[in-house]
Amino acid sequence: MIARLVLALILVFSTLGIARAANEVTITGDNFTIDEANHHATFKGNVVVKTPSVDLWAEQVVIAYGEKGTTDVQSFEATGQVRIKTSEQDASGEKAVYDPATEVLHLTGNVTVTNATSKLTGPELVVNLKTNTSTFTGSKGGRVTGVFSSK
Repeated sequence: MIARLVLALILVFSTLGIARAANEVTITGDNFTIDEANHHATFKGNVVVKTPSVDLWAEQVVIAYGEKGTTDVQSFEATGQVRIKTSEQDASGEKAVYDPATEVLHLTGNVTVTNATSKLTGPELVVNLKTNTSTFTGSKGGRVTGVFSSK
């Protein structure tokens, strides 16, 4: 369940700077600021990120890029009522951070992942794509809960 969501997220995060028809990424928001000196692009207010396989909503998205420009994505951070939806599942939290160099995704703040047969909740979800592991943690005394059905 989580692996499919993460693969879809990786498609979003890894293709942000690559404009090809098959992997087109559209980002909209109320405001857009590009800070070339600090290599940051920021979308604020009702941000929507759309790809052919995943949609993401947040109040703000900040993309840090390297010396090679906007195709050299260093990190992707979405904050404020983050929602990530694929055809098979839906995830939400307060903050999502993806680091392409380490291939680690952190989704934090009242995280919920749901699909047709299950719902997982917890304070934090960490997904390491290099090791193919997903870990829900009950940080700071919080608990992780899973509800599973046999639909």
